[in-house]
Amino acid sequence: MPCFFFFYFSLGNSSRRYVGIWYYQVSEQTVVWVANRERPIIGTSGALSIDSDGNMVLHETNGSFPVWSTNASSASSNYSTTAWLTDTGNLVLIQDFSERVIWQSFDYPTDTMLPFMKLGLNRKTGLNRFLTSWKSPEDPTPGNFSYRINPTGYAQLFLYKDGDPYWRAGSWTGDRWSGIPEMTHAFIFNVSFVNDPDEVSIMYGIVNPSIITRMVVNELGSLRRSTWHNRDQRWIEFWFAPKDQCDYYGKCGPNSNCNPYNTGQFECTCLPGLEPKSPVDWNLRDGSAGCVRKGGVSVCRSGEGFVKVKHVKLPDTSKARANMSLNLKDCGEECLRDCSCTAYASANESLGGWGCLIWHGDLVDIRTFANSGLDLYVRVDANELARYRKTRFLSQKAMVAIILVSIFTALLLAGSLYHLVIKKRKDRRSHNSLESDMTDSTYFHGPQSIKDRDDQPRGNRDVPLYDLSTLASATNNFSVLSKLGQGGFGSVYKGVMDNGTEIAVKRLSKHSRQGVEEFKNEVQLIANLQHRNLVRILGCCVEEDEKMLIYEYLPNKSLDAFLFDKTRISLLDWRKRFEIASGVARGLLYLHQDSRLRIIHRDLKASNVLLDATMNPKISDFGMARICGEDQIQGNTNRVVGTYGYMSPEYAMEGIFSMKSDVYSFGVLLLEIISGKRNSAYYDENPSSNLVGHAWELWKEGNCEDVIDESMDDSCYKEEALRCIQIGLLCVQEFVDDRPNMSAVVFMLANKDAVLASPKRPAYVFKSKHLGANLSASDGTASANDITVSTVEGR
Repeated sequence: MPCFFFFYFSLGNSSRRYVGIWYYQVSEQTVVWVANRERPIIGTSGALSIDSDGNMVLHETNGSFPVWSTNASSASSNYSTTAWLTDTGNLVLIQDFSERVIWQSFDYPTDTMLPFMKLGLNRKTGLNRFLTSWKSPEDPTPGNFSYRINPTGYAQLFLYKDGDPYWRAGSWTGDRWSGIPEMTHAFIFNVSFVNDPDEVSIMYGIVNPSIITRMVVNELGSLRRSTWHNRDQRWIEFWFAPKDQCDYYGKCGPNSNCNPYNTGQFECTCLPGLEPKSPVDWNLRDGSAGCVRKGGVSVCRSGEGFVKVKHVKLPDTSKARANMSLNLKDCGEECLRDCSCTAYASANESLGGWGCLIWHGDLVDIRTFANSGLDLYVRVDANELARYRKTRFLSQKAMVAIILVSIFTALLLAGSLYHLVIKKRKDRRSHNSLESDMTDSTYFHGPQSIKDRDDQPRGNRDVPLYDLSTLASATNNFSVLSKLGQGGFGSVYKGVMDNGTEIAVKRLSKHSRQGVEEFKNEVQLIANLQHRNLVRILGCCVEEDEKMLIYEYLPNKSLDAFLFDKTRISLLDWRKRFEIASGVARGLLYLHQDSRLRIIHRDLKASNVLLDATMNPKISDFGMARICGEDQIQGNTNRVVGTYGYMSPEYAMEGIFSMKSDVYSFGVLLLEIISGKRNSAYYDENPSSNLVGHAWELWKEGNCEDVIDESMDDSCYKEEALRCIQIGLLCVQEFVDDRPNMSAVVFMLANKDAVLASPKRPAYVFKSKHLGANLSASDGTASANDITVSTVEGR
């Protein structure tokens, strides 16, 4: 069970002193509660005591007006009181004669929620327990953000900014908040939610009392859950919110749905039967005005009905009505009878379909989840209802037609099965030399494994082989809603297996001419790699014309999704950016030096660094990687592949690659992490310069602080950031021999006292017209800013 301190403390080098609670077992001072957060004591004066009324009181000087007091109304001068700090971190004031708690710090939380602490409203006493952010990391004064339960309508949990909704956890569905699908996978908490005439509250118990965990609302408006990792002596985050643009309250305006999985498209869509209120703004991708009912239609006793919108966070329930005695069918009938009812849904997932939520008026703050969420039934007019029914009917007819055609085709194919089998074997030999590594049968309903080959390292790291139909089922037949992104050789999809395991499926393009070799390369390489900063492969699929890799699913996608996004970059403070950079460096060191194979990645960049649930970085995409001999220093190629801007000069222009090529790429990435800008960013001072050139010019002028991302504010340790800029410039030096190896880079990052050399002029200090283009191995060309370039031919 965690233990805590209760005493005076100060923050940074400030002379301001506070009284508060922090962890005893955690080496990093982590404050969880502050008594006098608005009235610090200056200097060493201050006295904490229990006064004659039985209250705990803090004075700046003895006899002066109290700086802070428990102000417990039930305290009495007739009886003595005692203060205790419990093992759970709760400071309690006990009346000795009755051993009754008359005041406790858990009733007045600051920015941190601990296990067994309640958040919520006592309806009888009016006591409202909620979290409030600090003003800054070194100022516990209440900040702009608060996290609290709103009891209005059907109770919900909100994150507010300056009193306005900022993010909504949603309503309670029986075992989780509707806006936090991850709660269904929680295995360290026992959650208790109460909503009755006496109170509405939430409390998280802890299953294993040895786990040290907390939830904090920080000064940037981010909720973060983390656990203390004794081995690494640091806090590891495993959940945070908001995560994406659709998490922000009312992102798409009233009566619309925000879908973050609409890759490359506008994330906002109107609910069925509605249209944009401001078509001009909507076409400009501004959905804040929302949607309205289409003109000239009636939804009152005119043959109207409901259309189901699947997998969403239910709308704001502040004005919704709840009736827990109705099932879903009765709920729909109740809504249909009331012409002002706009939608209905099940209120509680755990009650077997019982519990009814009904909305009147606008439906606000709806978003789509990929494989979770609830069903919302939206009221539509008769014509709209007919269109949806017709679409569904046509889909059913199309399915019947497909079945009949399939049966007929199967009969035709049966007569020529022998020829097809022969042809298939030939195609496999010509399309995929991995055939020799496979088991005899490709068609099965479960994973088999690729056998060890004589020319590959043996061991227990066989790669499971998955059936195509299994992966199609896991990804909703490779639905666009499951699509995570587009890679150099194809698309990546999120999938959920029958046992609930989440996976990422990399599906090679069928039209890729060079993808087969890269596919083989990736399977053979990653199967033999194990490191916490490398993405883990779970299996592969080679069937018909399909070639797919199955990876562990990383919920935070890639680093560039945070680093170059104006709304999400605030989630990356300096400490997190430094941890990401250090993790990538350790991953590269493992590839270059510590793995059984010496591997050169050749395409390290922000989009190829994936982030897991705790923002731990993992290097991915080994399709272009090369294995070097144990004593091999460098190699060359006549087919240069990778991304301009991250390529070292000797590789881009001469086809010569080495471990120092990866070092160059890491240097560019490190500068991007520090600045929050792409290497190809535009600079007003020198429009022809890229980030590397910009940083070099500022280094020569002694103004490197201008490279540091301004959005980090006080979270940035400038001295450490300036060291990292210098390390980055050492990595991107023009000549190979001048660059450090990754072992030296890891050492320099980990040791603040290490003496750094002065960097020499880097390569590519001015923009090339090709900067940022990706050299795809699929067709030998790349496109960037409407300019197409061919792959570079090495000497």
